Amino acid sequence: MNPGKEEHAASAGGLGFAMPEEAERFAHVLRLFREGKLGEDDFRRFRLQHGIYSERFQTDFGLLRVKLPAGVITPEQLELLADLAEVFSIGSLHLTTRQNIQLHWLLFEDVPEILRRLAEAGLTTREACGNTVRNVTCCPLAGCCPHEAFDVTPYALATARYLLRNPMNQDLPRKFKINFSGCGRWCSLAPLNDVGLVAEEREDGGRRVKGFRVYVGGGLGPASYVGGLLEDFTPEDRLLETVASVIRVFDRLGDRVKMHKNRMRYLVKEMGFQKFKELVLRERRIVQVTQPANFRLSLPQASSPLKEVEESFNPAQGVKDEAYLRWFTTNVTAQKQKGYYAVYLSTPAGDMLAQQVRAVAEVARNHSEERLVRVTPLQGLVFRWIPGRNVPEVYWKLKEAGLASPGALSVASVVGCTGTASCNLAITNSHRVAKEVRKKFLELGLDMDGDLKNLAVKLSGCPNSCGHHAIGAVGLVGSTQRIEGILTPAYLMLLGGKTGLDARIGKPFMRVPAKKLPEVLVRLFELYKAEKAEGEDFHNWIDRVLRGGGASVIKNAEDLRRELEKAAKLPSPREDPKAYMDWGSEEKFVAKTARGECAA
Repeated sequence: MNPGKEEHAASAGGLGFAMPEEAERFAHVLRLFREGKLGEDDFRRFRLQHGIYSERFQTDFGLLRVKLPAGVITPEQLELLADLAEVFSIGSLHLTTRQNIQLHWLLFEDVPEILRRLAEAGLTTREACGNTVRNVTCCPLAGCCPHEAFDVTPYALATARYLLRNPMNQDLPRKFKINFSGCGRWCSLAPLNDVGLVAEEREDGGRRVKGFRVYVGGGLGPASYVGGLLEDFTPEDRLLETVASVIRVFDRLGDRVKMHKNRMRYLVKEMGFQKFKELVLRERRIVQVTQPANFRLSLPQASSPLKEVEESFNPAQGVKDEAYLRWFTTNVTAQKQKGYYAVYLSTPAGDMLAQQVRAVAEVARNHSEERLVRVTPLQGLVFRWIPGRNVPEVYWKLKEAGLASPGALSVASVVGCTGTASCNLAITNSHRVAKEVRKKFLELGLDMDGDLKNLAVKLSGCPNSCGHHAIGAVGLVGSTQRIEGILTPAYLMLLGGKTGLDARIGKPFMRVPAKKLPEVLVRLFELYKAEKAEGEDFHNWIDRVLRGGGASVIKNAEDLRRELEKAAKLPSPREDPKAYMDWGSEEKFVAKTARGECAA
C-alpha cells in the first residue's frame, strides 16, 4: 500500500523516523550514568546506539549525528538544525560522506532537549552510530539521473524504515552499511558497502520488472574490499528478505571478539565468497517461509514532481558574468526531465555556518519544485527540480550567503573527515588540510580542467576511511614521518582508487609531509597533464605508469615518486619550524590517539 501525498511529504524528509520518547530515555540513562549507577561502557554503548559520539579526548562533550535516510531533508528541518547549532553547538553543521548531518561540541546534558526538538521535526539520531545498520545511503540524483534504470529513493527509504529499531540488527558484531544506486556508472558506491543495490529492469512475460543487482561484502577501512555479486537480478519484492538474510548471516557468524576483524567483509574474505553466497541464499529461503504477514516492501511515492517544462531555456546562454559561468559549468547538471536542472553546492570539508544553512533552506523552499535538499557523499548538497529560469536566481542567492563556490562536480570537491578536530583515532588534521587543498585547486582553476573532471581527492585522519580515502583517485590517510629527526605529520598517498561497478582500492604509493600536500597534489596533476596520451584519463595513466609503461619523463612508479618527492621536500627545521607542525596547530606535532568509538 502506498501512502498518500501528505504522508509521503513527511517520509521524504525523514518524518516518521523519530520516536519522541527516546529523548526522555536518553535523559534517564544519562542521569543514571552521572549518579554512578551505570558504567561508562554501558553508557557508551547506549549513546552510540542513539547517535552520540564523544568529542576528541572529552568526557562531557559529544557530537550528535542526525540520520538522514537517502540524504533527504526538508527546508524546515534544515532551519531547525541551524537553530540548534547556534543555541547548543558552535554555530555550524558538518555534512558527512554517509549523507548525515552532525552537530559538534554539545554538552551531554543538552542532548535530551536536542533530541526532543529533532523528534518534533521528524528527525532521528537512532542507529547513526554503533553496531547496527547505519544510514541507508542513496544516489543524490536518484529520480533525476539520465542514466538510471529507475528512481531508487523509495526503496532506500522503505529499507531504512524497515531496519530502523528492528530487533534483528540492534547488536550486530559491527556496523553495517547499505547503499542504493540508480545505475552502475563511475559514481556508484554499491560494491563498496556491506550490501549494495543497483537498479535493474528486465522483461518478464511482456512486462517490465524492477529489481536490483546485489553486491555484498564490500567496505572501507584498514583493509578495504570491493564486494562481490550476490545476484545479477533480485526482483523488488525480494529486496527486504535479501537484505535481512545478509544481516542474519552476519549476525550469526560475524566475529564479536576481535574488533579489528569484525566487519562483514572479513567474514566474507575468510569464508570465501561462494560459501557466503550460498549461506545467504539458503537463509533467504528460510526468511521467505517464516516471514510475518506484514513483511512487505511499503514504498513511499516517488519524490519527483514527475513533469517536464515545455519551454527550452539555457541558463548559461547570453551570460557574460565569468564567475557565474564557471559556477554553472562545475556545479549544475541537466536532469533527465526536460527543462529542469540539479544544482550542486560544494562545501569546505563538509562545513556550513548556521546562517548558510538557512539560506539553503530558503533556496529549496522558493526555487526547487520538490522543496527538498539532499546531502551528497562528497560532503555537499544538491537542489533538484530547479526550472532553468530559476538557476541564475539560485546562484545569486547562494552567492549572497557565501555558498556559490565553483567546483562541486570537479577535482576541487575535496573530501576530508573531521580528523583531529573531533575524532579520538585521528593522527592528523585531515579536516583542515582538505580545505587547504580545495582552496589551492580553486585558486589554480583546476575545477575547470576537463581532464580532471570526476576525479576525487579524499582524505582521512586515520585508516578507518571515514573520508573514503581508499577509493579516491588520490587517497590520503593520516600518518607520521620522521624528517631530520623530527616527528612530522604526514599522509600515506594511495593511487588508483575508483568507484563504480568496476570499483577498486587505491594502492599505497608514498608518504607526503602534511604541509607539502597541496603542492604535491598540484605537481601530480601537472605531470599527468604533461605525460598523458591524447584522450587518456587519469586512472588509465596511473595504471600505465604503475605497470612501467609510461613515456618521456615518467616511465614508471619510481620516476613518478622521484618527481613528487622533489615537491614534498621540507625546508630545514631552522628555516621553517612550522613546516613540521600540523595544519591549524602552533605546537610541536604529537601523534596522540585514544580509544575509538566507531563500534560500540
